[in-house]
Amino acid sequence: MFDFSIVTSWIDNLLRNVCGLGDFWSILIECVLVGVCILTAYALIAIVLIFMERKVCAYFQCRLGPMRVGPWGIFQVFADVVKMLIKEIFGMDKSDKLLYYIAPFLVIIASVGTFSFLPWNKGCEVLDFNVGVFFMTAVSSLGILGIFLAGWGSNNKYSVVSAMRGAVQMISYEMSLGICLVTAVVLCGTMQISGIVEAQQNGWLIFRGHLPAIVAFLIFLIAGNAEANRGPFDLAEAESELTAGYHTEYSGMGFGFYYLAEYLNLFVISGIAATIFLGGWMPLHVAGLDGFNMVMDYIPGFIWFFGKTFLIVWLLMWIRWTYPRLRIDQILTLEWKYIMPLALLNLVVMTVCVALGWHF
Repeated sequence: MFDFSIVTSWIDNLLRNVCGLGDFWSILIECVLVGVCILTAYALIAIVLIFMERKVCAYFQCRLGPMRVGPWGIFQVFADVVKMLIKEIFGMDKSDKLLYYIAPFLVIIASVGTFSFLPWNKGCEVLDFNVGVFFMTAVSSLGILGIFLAGWGSNNKYSVVSAMRGAVQMISYEMSLGICLVTAVVLCGTMQISGIVEAQQNGWLIFRGHLPAIVAFLIFLIAGNAEANRGPFDLAEAESELTAGYHTEYSGMGFGFYYLAEYLNLFVISGIAATIFLGGWMPLHVAGLDGFNMVMDYIPGFIWFFGKTFLIVWLLMWIRWTYPRLRIDQILTLEWKYIMPLALLNLVVMTVCVALGWHF
């Protein structure tokens, strides 16, 4: 399998030795290149997800979706992007200006920061710390501040109610998300993202960890759906009662940041699930079938990663357009009375399995 670190090492050698640049300028140029790649991928994946959401929604509702702008409506998203960029950005007279304008940036920073942790291929990790799981969870939690400050700073009663709902829901389900990640860490023995992927070389986590790994994967999908404010957990954006929720008073790219973050958070949650539980860029290997494993190794790692991630994205979209929206009491009851105790019990079972060697 191709190791992308060969490319990054070549670029670093080109800047330092061939071009004769010092450490400062080499690192600066590399950081700029990485930032451009991340933002470009962020925007392109958002466009793909928006188009995919509309077509998947139309399919489940026996419709065609956007069809007029371009063949099969593929240029409809680009038209929406242009419309968003040219719309006027207005402010509220009695809002808290500082909180109102900072909130969208907090949401997009948390989304981009977590997006940067996803390993797309072998050697293609932007951030890869020895406590990567912990740091990734910490960065993603910044999005809660952006939602809460947006509702509070807008000086709108509907936005405040929406922000309170969103904050309570996201803080609650973050507990289950963290426990599921700790369950995977217990099995793999490391908190480093690349180490977790490498630990699945001879079998993905949901196969190696028996029933506890499968339960952790399912809980992660449910909690991740709630964390991304996706249906049926999209109570913070309940249009029938709260108009647009916490971003009601935003226009132009202020609203666009929330729109981008919503779809990229869906991709991030799916990417983390694919990385932690489905091996990330690691091919499907079956012990004893060397010929089959060799054929699987010919498929590039980024194809494995995106294939697994978009499979989970499609699954979460299916869930959104199938189940009705839950009430706030139902959402919190589901988390604190059922999902959280089950996740804790599952963590204990996984710890016992690892201690006794009851795993592949």
